[in-house]
Amino acid sequence: MLPKVVITGRPNVGKSTLFNRLVGQRLALVADTPGVTRDRKEAEAMLAGTKVLLVDTAGLEEAAPDTLPGRMRASTGAAIDDAALVLFCFDARTGLLPEDKYFAAWLRRSGKKVLVVANKAEGRGGAASAMEAYELGLGDPVAISAEHNEGVYDLMREIADLLPPPPDADDLEDEGENLPLHFAIVGRPNAGKSTLANYLLGEQRVITGPEPGLTRDSIAEEFTGPDGQQYRLVDTAGLRKRAKVDEGLERMSTSSAIEALKRAEMAVLAIDATRGIDEQDLHIARLIEREGRGCIIALTKWDAVDDRGGARQQVIDRISISLSQMKGITIIPISAETGEGMNKLFPALRAAYELWNKRIPTSALNRWFEYALEKFPPPLVEGRRLKLRYITQVKARPPTFALFGTRAEQTPDTYHRYLVNNLRDAFEMPGVPIRLFLRGTENPYADK
Repeated sequence: MLPKVVITGRPNVGKSTLFNRLVGQRLALVADTPGVTRDRKEAEAMLAGTKVLLVDTAGLEEAAPDTLPGRMRASTGAAIDDAALVLFCFDARTGLLPEDKYFAAWLRRSGKKVLVVANKAEGRGGAASAMEAYELGLGDPVAISAEHNEGVYDLMREIADLLPPPPDADDLEDEGENLPLHFAIVGRPNAGKSTLANYLLGEQRVITGPEPGLTRDSIAEEFTGPDGQQYRLVDTAGLRKRAKVDEGLERMSTSSAIEALKRAEMAVLAIDATRGIDEQDLHIARLIEREGRGCIIALTKWDAVDDRGGARQQVIDRISISLSQMKGITIIPISAETGEGMNKLFPALRAAYELWNKRIPTSALNRWFEYALEKFPPPLVEGRRLKLRYITQVKARPPTFALFGTRAEQTPDTYHRYLVNNLRDAFEMPGVPIRLFLRGTENPYADK
């Protein structure tokens, strides 16, 4: 386990900017608006030769536990409980505020090791502005500017000095053998994605509530599933229709969700069973297919559905009509509130993952290919029949095939779909995206 370094402080003091600077890439959403970060975000970072797990958290605010700021503070408190070191940030431009002093006292009572970071301390006056942090009683402050990369390396060395020494290499030799299955939970806003994520993780890791659009950033977490296998779950922001996405912050959230999907191996498409499937759900499913990710569908909020048979059939019918490329996809009705159907989720995810990794021997492929050509011969193109000769699988994840033949690149889309659908049925790959590339062979006598 890597030592956890938790970045905390009141809203808009530059915590996410510092997180991105220490990680070395733009992972956390950053905007001038206070309170952009709502859920804690984690990433590995190498700081002055020491590998750590860095945690970005929501801004600390005094609020009732049942309010959104109260839930955000509880999430930050949970992160601090597991921390090896807490970076307490304040804004050196504005100086210490009463809120800073209140939360500094809270951190002192926690008994955790704390390093005070005076952020936004660029320029000659930065060090002087940081000096007032001594009154917090948390030791020597470090003056930095995360935005301008001033003092950041000094901060890295301070962090490395305060952490316990890393484990011996012998203790890490088995690390990496059991790589986690990486999957993203995607869907419309308020489809129950974060509630599902919290159930799978066994903790209130992501903030949930009746308000749509609570999740803004993509939140990743590794855990051990009930089958004993390792998983890496990514909860994403809800994806709305492009025409409705007008706020700059929401555009960043949408981009973050799409980027998380691209990095994942599998996707769990959460569809609100109480509302049924609509065009936006189909649009997200097409995005998953276009990115070549394996997928299963989770019909969420199943405990609130009265006509269960009708609700499930509506999804099946709509997919078979509008998404032929995902025909036969696994659909799991679940309720993260009651736990109903949750025991079927991991077996379905593993089965879809195995299909996504499937490799078919070339001999079996070409036996099927001969049968498919005999059943429906290739059509005429410009008065001449296409000569499709052989097929081979070039890669998995997703299953990708190359078909060779004279003028194969001129194969009509209808015949291409016939081959893909027949291939899916013949080798039992329901719901798996299949890539079939057509490669024409050169005629050596064409120029003679």
